Order: sequence, then structure tokens, then C-alpha cells
Amino acid sequence: MTETLHFIDGQFVPSRSGKTFDKRSPLDNRLMGTVAEGGREEVDAAVLAARRALHGDWGRMPVDKRVAMLHAVADGITQRFDEFVAAEEADTGQPRHVMQHAFVPRGAANFKIFADIIKNVPTESFMLDTPDGAGALNYAIRKPKGVVGVISPWNAPFLLMTWKVGPALACGNTVVVKPSEETPASATLLGEVMNSVGVPPGVYNVVHGHGPDAAGEFLTRHDEVDGITFTGETRTGTAIMKAAADGIRDVSFELGGKNAGIVFADCNFDDAVEGIFRSAFMNTGQVCLGTERVYVQRPIFDRFVAALKARCEAVHYGRPGAPGSNYGPLISQEHKAKVLSYYAKAVAEGATLVTGGGVPQMPADLAAGAWVQPTIWTGLPETASVVREEIFGPCCHIRPFDTEAEVVALANANRYGLSTTIWTQNLSCAHRMAAAIEVGITWVNSWFLRDLRTPFGGSKQSGIGREGGVHSLEFYTELRNVCIKL
Repeated sequence: MTETLHFIDGQFVPSRSGKTFDKRSPLDNRLMGTVAEGGREEVDAAVLAARRALHGDWGRMPVDKRVAMLHAVADGITQRFDEFVAAEEADTGQPRHVMQHAFVPRGAANFKIFADIIKNVPTESFMLDTPDGAGALNYAIRKPKGVVGVISPWNAPFLLMTWKVGPALACGNTVVVKPSEETPASATLLGEVMNSVGVPPGVYNVVHGHGPDAAGEFLTRHDEVDGITFTGETRTGTAIMKAAADGIRDVSFELGGKNAGIVFADCNFDDAVEGIFRSAFMNTGQVCLGTERVYVQRPIFDRFVAALKARCEAVHYGRPGAPGSNYGPLISQEHKAKVLSYYAKAVAEGATLVTGGGVPQMPADLAAGAWVQPTIWTGLPETASVVREEIFGPCCHIRPFDTEAEVVALANANRYGLSTTIWTQNLSCAHRMAAAIEVGITWVNSWFLRDLRTPFGGSKQSGIGREGGVHSLEFYTELRNVCIKL
């Protein structure tokens, strides 16, 4: 049993109301501990601490010193690597190799990479001609945006939280983080690292709690918060955007996705099967960039469906780190019920169930967990609920196509526009498709492969703005122009 506290102004503190909520394991539904439930008082205290730090030691700190401190934070994460892996495993139930090789290392990298970017990316300058011939020099300087509210999700909690906190701190801002109530551990543990390397109190704050009429909403409506960055579902993003309109605060959103995977007949077949399997079923399908719609060119359609079916049926359910375990549970009983409701809806709408569609038979010690089977359907029209709506579970619908024009129209006929993955060995086709698909990021013969210097974000209802590289600097700083008459 653990007790997870808020981290405010450099101290771990309970809620002033004494309120807590339970944290249960997605693996077996056992009670793991309690989490302090924040309210207005905790949000006020965290925001005011962040404001003091912004105008105090952190705000006056030279860039070189701030960069060195963020490198120390990254090193501190690496030194406590096993603890962060264990925290993520306990909260999410996902396989250990996902945490060890993807999510936790990226969390550390997010601090180093953005620290180096702020140190090395220049601003612009221009010489302006004036009537007297003397001229004028115009140059831009970057200033922190201020106090940034960070609302992070539960599907890759440490990676996605640091993806926001890393550049925000590199740019000189201070932050108040509201992690998902499902995954409070790693954000809290990071507070210990911040203290250990000397980050001033108030620079990094964590308030735990829920969303509507709770800590999340109180943070987004707080008049001392200068910008809000959020990853999560589109409906929540809409509510946050309305709240941010009061006071005209900037927002950066990465929202829902109903991403298309496109497999051409000339693909490397084995690579495409493995790539679509990863994009549809990694992290038990709980990835915003995941593939829930798969379009396969007709000559290889039946063969591809059979191969992906075999791959799904070869997964090994189990606890993180157990021998052979490579597939975890969903995040919670609530989310399990949602995903299973879509499984039932697919059948009701006339889907052909290729594999899965229910709950796997688990050993007694895991039977109460949030387990569902990886699931594949075929035979549905594009108007079906499971083809149109984001499920955020380990499932996909596969449909055949014949021509490029047909599959472009199918891929784009959706309100979301986050990502796509295209599998072909025809380079001209790859370039045409990448230009035609209405998404923020296109992968060709790959998935989840990213250079953190590149722009990242969604189109249509999948988000607002871009982060990554210099694009993160554009959100987390305010550019000021200085004009000097010579």
C-alpha cells in the first residue's frame, strides 16, 4: 500500500481537505494505495509557488545554468531508471520491455534534447533601411510564456508528461502538472529527482485529482496560468479550450485519433504485418498514434488478414517482467467496459470477427484485471461506429482497396487527422500518399519512429499546434521584437 502525495513548492504534501482516492492495479484490480485528491486550495498553492519561482531564482537563472540543471534531471532519471520503470509498470500494467526501451528512456531524453535546443536555436535579426540612411537593427528575443498548466494522460504517462515539462522548463517557464488519476506515480517520483539536483522549489509542481469540477478544471481556469498543454481525448480538449478563452491563454493540444494504416501489395509483407501489429496493439492499443483502421490492397488482403490474426493469437498475457509476457491489460475497469462495449457493437453492426472480441481466460491471480483480447474485424462499412469512432483499445478493422485514389478518400473521410502509416516499396507512391493524407505525421515503412526535433501534432479534430524541436519553443516562449535606430 502506497500513499501518493502532491508535490508543491518542493514539498510532498497531502490535500488540505484530507481527501484521497483509491489507486487500483490494472493487472488484478487489487488496491495498491491511496492518492491525495487535490482541489482549489492545492491548485492555488501550486500555481502561486510556480509564479514565485518564475520571478525568483529560476527566472533569473542564466540559460547555461538552466541547461546544465536539466541535463542533471535527465541523469537523475537514468540513475533511478529501475524505480521509474517500476512506477510505470505498477500504474499501467504494461510489459517491462515497453518501459525499459521506449517510455522511460524517452522521458529522460526529453529534458536533454530540449535543453540543448534552447541553447542552440537562434532567433532572427534584420537590418532595416531608413530615410536618413542610418538604418535600424531589428532582432528577436525569447522570453518564457510564464506558468504552464500541464495535463497529461495515462497511456504513456512519463513519456508524455516530460514531453511537455522538458521544453517548458528549458524555455524558463514553471509548471503545474496534473497527471491522470490513473497514473500518478512517475510524475510524483520526478519531484524527488528535481529536489535532488537542486531545481528551485516551485519550478515543478504536481497536483493529483480528477478533471471536471476538480483539480484539472481548476487548473485550466486559473487566472495565473499563462498557457495550457494537454494530451487526451477531443471532448476534454474542447472543454479546456473553452476554459482557456477566459483570459486569452494559449493552448497546445494533441487530441484523439482514428488513424489509418495503408498496406500496398508491393510492401515487404513480413515487415508490414509486424508494423501494423505494433501500431494497432502496442500498449494494448492505448496509443494516440495507434492504427484502428487498416486498408490493405486487394491482391494481398486475405493473406494479410490471416497473418495478422496469427500474430494476435500468439501474444502472451502476464505481469510485467514475467517470462514471455508481452501483452498487458487496459488501464482500468472503466476503460475495459468501454472497449468491450465497442466489441459488442461491432458484432451488432454486422462485423466479421476474425479473432478476439472478448476477455481472455486468465489465471486466478489475474482474472479480476482489465484484460481484453486483441481483436480484428472485417466486413463493416465506413459508417460503422467502430470504423468512425476512437476506441483506444487493441482492435482494428481491415478493409480491402484497389487504387491510390480510393484509399486516400477512405483514409481522409474521418474527423480526426493525427497520423498514418504507409507500407510500400514504391518511393513515388510513398511521396504521393504522404502529401495526400490529411494528418500531422506520416510514417512510411515504419511506425512510432521519431526525431524529437521535428514538428508533432494533429490536423482536424486531432489537435491544435505543433510541438517538437523549435516548434516547442514557439509555444513555450513569447517572441519579442527589439528595434534599435542606428
